[in-house]
Amino acid sequence: MSDATNVPNDLNAFWMPFTANRQFKKQPRMFVGAKDMHYTTSDGREVLDGTAGLWCCNAGHCRPKITEAIQQQAGELDYAPAFQMGHPKAFQLANRLVDVAPDGMDHVFFTNSGSESVETSLKIALAYHKVKGEGSRTRLVGRERGYHGVNFGGISVGGIVANRKMFGTLLTGVDHLPHTHLPDQNAFTRGEPEHGGDLADELERIVALHDASTVAAVIVEPVAGSTGVLIPPKGYLKRLRDICTKHGILLIFDEVITGFGRLGSPFAAQHFDVMPDMITTAKGLTNGVIPMGAVFVSNEIHDAFMNGPEHLIEFFHGYTYSGNPIASAAGLATLETYAEEGLLTRAADLDSYWADALHSLKDAKHVIDIRNIGLIGAIELEGIAGEPTKRAFSCFLDAYERGLLIRTTGDTIALSPPLIIEKSHIDQLVDTLRTVLNEAA
Repeated sequence: MSDATNVPNDLNAFWMPFTANRQFKKQPRMFVGAKDMHYTTSDGREVLDGTAGLWCCNAGHCRPKITEAIQQQAGELDYAPAFQMGHPKAFQLANRLVDVAPDGMDHVFFTNSGSESVETSLKIALAYHKVKGEGSRTRLVGRERGYHGVNFGGISVGGIVANRKMFGTLLTGVDHLPHTHLPDQNAFTRGEPEHGGDLADELERIVALHDASTVAAVIVEPVAGSTGVLIPPKGYLKRLRDICTKHGILLIFDEVITGFGRLGSPFAAQHFDVMPDMITTAKGLTNGVIPMGAVFVSNEIHDAFMNGPEHLIEFFHGYTYSGNPIASAAGLATLETYAEEGLLTRAADLDSYWADALHSLKDAKHVIDIRNIGLIGAIELEGIAGEPTKRAFSCFLDAYERGLLIRTTGDTIALSPPLIIEKSHIDQLVDTLRTVLNEAA
């Protein structure tokens, strides 16, 4: 295909998400192909993927087993209604998912995105307390700098200011824990920081203010991704679990980013050895190929709904595309690819090499902090006075021109490469970043 065929001559109609639209459309950056660790641009260059697409292509790009499964399913059964009807692959995928999920997470509710998974988990939490006779438990607790998608429930419990400030009062009855980013105490930490575990005790203050009988659920990302990779301090997640258990509050882990091998275990709950009551997922579930999400639910929560006459709907919630046949086929093929190549634990093997490589950038220009865990990394830059985000975005543009895709959030460079990354790719990634940083204004 020619460049003219690949690149539209009018970019005006598409209002791009989370994008500086005017800047992009003056100088568009177009991908037209992808394979394994690389994208291909419209001008024929290869770009190393340092972000697994958008934290989602954990097995790399255009993997044959996934591609073939989608092609076959599209010609066999394109769509089946999920309300009062079923198709085999949705049940097969759910069974495969609970096989890799933490023990006790034996039920899966399918959605179409991480945002929908969050909304679903919040609704399940509220409904669960209602069916248990504790309908006064309506309050939800999120965390500052948390990201839980872009629907109203998600931005209500989320804590990223730019995602919230334009949309009114949002959901009522929502509180926020403080974030755990303590750069003065934890700068250049490898893995879990030493300081900040006691910040979980702020939950006790919120409970004391409102009374436990009014609090339904707490939702946190085990590792906060979109806000700049904030890694939980030692003991923090366990303390949250203990407080929630003490007061009968559900604990939800948003693992849309950390799920499916990102930390070296299938899920962060297993990595940190902390069991939530629900886990929200998406992204790596289908390797980012087709939209799909899932909420993992404990047996206790699921079984609480399975009462009353059998002909009645137990939970009035769902989506037209829940468990879509083609998405289910993609999910099954993705799990097979993960299993065949050991990708759900591969990050543990590369963790030390990844950490050493990232932290070698400590003396690069403008770097004020480096954080890492599993195959996630963050390089925080000193911002330009009066022009927040500009320095990191300039690095993003320069890296792209040099053949590397990174992601920036604020003045932090966030990295999350496909789990198939080799040490040579890590070396290339870090060498390119070193050049970009040292030449940055």
